[in-house]
Amino acid sequence: LVQVAESGGGKVQSGESLRLSCKASGVTFANYVMGWFRQAPGKERERVAIIDTVGATNYAGAVKGRFTIFKDNVETTLYLQMSAVEPEDTAMYYCAVDRSYNMMINGWAQHWGQGTQVTVSS
Repeated sequence: LVQVAESGGGKVQSGESLRLSCKASGVTFANYVMGWFRQAPGKERERVAIIDTVGATNYAGAVKGRFTIFKDNVETTLYLQMSAVEPEDTAMYYCAVDRSYNMMINGWAQHWGQGTQVTVSS
């Protein structure tokens, strides 16, 4: 059974930092592509960042230079370090796990977490 669980969300002020975590179990962690997506109220889900099996990363333009995705294969945990957050970053953040980079870059993944809420106030 594959389980994906996010944590670390909360309420922060504009300009502050926050780190999200995603613990994945039931998969050979190092063999999967991992990603963060987000969905704000009234908007479609959007890709935030992806990291592939060799550590190569891809970021959405809106977060490039402010967010960093990284993972710990030993701890089977994915992270999203969010810096200089903005009110526009307010959303539910989801962790995604899949074998296919191409599928994830197009917004699809086999396994999803329940999400963690991030709220940024100005």
